[in-house]
Amino acid sequence: MPSRPPYLVGLVGNGVRPSLTPPLHMAEAAALGLDYVYRPIDLLEHDLPATAIGDLLRQARVFGFDALNITHPCKQLVIDHLDALSPTAAALGAVNTVVFGADGSTTGYNTDTTGFETSIRTALPGASLAHVVMLGAGGAGAAVADALARLGTTHLVVVDVEPSRAASLAADLGGRHSETRVDSAGPDELPGLLAAATGVVHCTPTGMADHPGLPFDASLLDPQFWVADIVYRPLDTALLQAAREAGCRTLDGGHMAVHQAVDAFRLITGIDPDVDRMSRHFRTLVAADED
Repeated sequence: MPSRPPYLVGLVGNGVRPSLTPPLHMAEAAALGLDYVYRPIDLLEHDLPATAIGDLLRQARVFGFDALNITHPCKQLVIDHLDALSPTAAALGAVNTVVFGADGSTTGYNTDTTGFETSIRTALPGASLAHVVMLGAGGAGAAVADALARLGTTHLVVVDVEPSRAASLAADLGGRHSETRVDSAGPDELPGLLAAATGVVHCTPTGMADHPGLPFDASLLDPQFWVADIVYRPLDTALLQAAREAGCRTLDGGHMAVHQAVDAFRLITGIDPDVDRMSRHFRTLVAADED
């Protein structure tokens, strides 16, 4: 029986060359005996605007790509060029994985939100979702907020430096998840909000290698709530270090990064990858990147 042709996958977005996703996918594929080529397609390197995503999709189809992962700034723009969307991607209005069918059709998925959902289920078992405060109402925040609602969060407060953005996300989420009370607030309200929180999720760039620091005063941390950070470069952010010192349960961003990759790999190949192996490899990649 002839072997399957190699998988050809791409990652489209701005500044994607340093991404850990290609080596993570290719290492797991090699472990499974798959011929799998994953290449970054950096819009900045090729001097292409985000609006070129439609042309890139058509070219990818012509050149035999099996799938594309999509990142900033194309997660919303790509939708108008797809033949179908998963229900979750349609509800979010954002796509990070496009799979090409045998007939050339394109279907968009969002594994950011499913990746975070799995992270909470597996790495913070029993965590109370009664009152969750989420910082950051951007694209990552929208994916995380939707996951929290699906997980059964009773009360979610979206906090952002742009009040209109927080209010817009809260209204959208509340309209789709009537069982979850969703409010919006500004950073100045954090002392009162955190005093009542059972969980905190951080979805802003603060804490990344090029955006060091804490998203709020460490004195507001309390062991009554758990803290999750979606930043994974570094894995051990200043927020997580302070949260552990305060006695909080914590969840680092590597969990979401790995589980979104696991879900994408499964969609692309139809094969269940080894989650533990992918997690170990991811953390090896991050450690090497930080040296």
